[in-house]
Amino acid sequence: MTAAKAAGAAPVTRELVPTPAGDARITLHAAAGPRAVLALGHGAGGGTGARDLVALAAGLPPRGVSVALVEQPWRVAGRKVGPAPGTLDTGWTPVAARLAGTGLPLVVGGRSAGARVACRTGASTGAVGVVALAFPLHPPGRPERSRAPELLGSGLPTLVVQGAGDPFGGPAEFPELPASHELVGLEYGNHGFEVPKRAPLGQEELLELIVTAVGDWVLRLL
Repeated sequence: MTAAKAAGAAPVTRELVPTPAGDARITLHAAAGPRAVLALGHGAGGGTGARDLVALAAGLPPRGVSVALVEQPWRVAGRKVGPAPGTLDTGWTPVAARLAGTGLPLVVGGRSAGARVACRTGASTGAVGVVALAFPLHPPGRPERSRAPELLGSGLPTLVVQGAGDPFGGPAEFPELPASHELVGLEYGNHGFEVPKRAPLGQEELLELIVTAVGDWVLRLL
């Protein structure tokens, strides 16, 4: 791995992992005394610089959870459009296997399309749980095209964090979840967890709510 460290931040290491879909990239934000690793994939329209992923990578290592931000092979290769779901899964599972090999409990997750990948593959990777950020329950304006079976069929304890203004499905649209699943509905935030100017809380406050909810839930799994 190559390494870098900013003053006051968790040590950061980067590693390319070969997959059948091409090389994926892990950027690991390491906790000083890690109790678990949380692997997070990005969405179809962006990368690991998404505000929620960045906030989790900064906020969880001090709580003993290392955060591995995972770039899919299509992003590493510089392509602008993501491949089909099956290829996304192929580009993810070797990375999860690599992280599971550290010997620490592995929680897999991601935002949007990354959350779908984690739900589809988590049980087969040896993970102990799934974190689904901004799960795209349905295409905007098409509630009849529900992706709930992916979420409900994760086969693992699953945390869903969803903004009320998400056009891909707000918290009120989710079906009844099994006891193994937990839904954290945020009163504000769109699909990218962006807070509208009229909201009584700021952007950083919302991100802190996400970091706290995810951190508390992951540590309860251990």
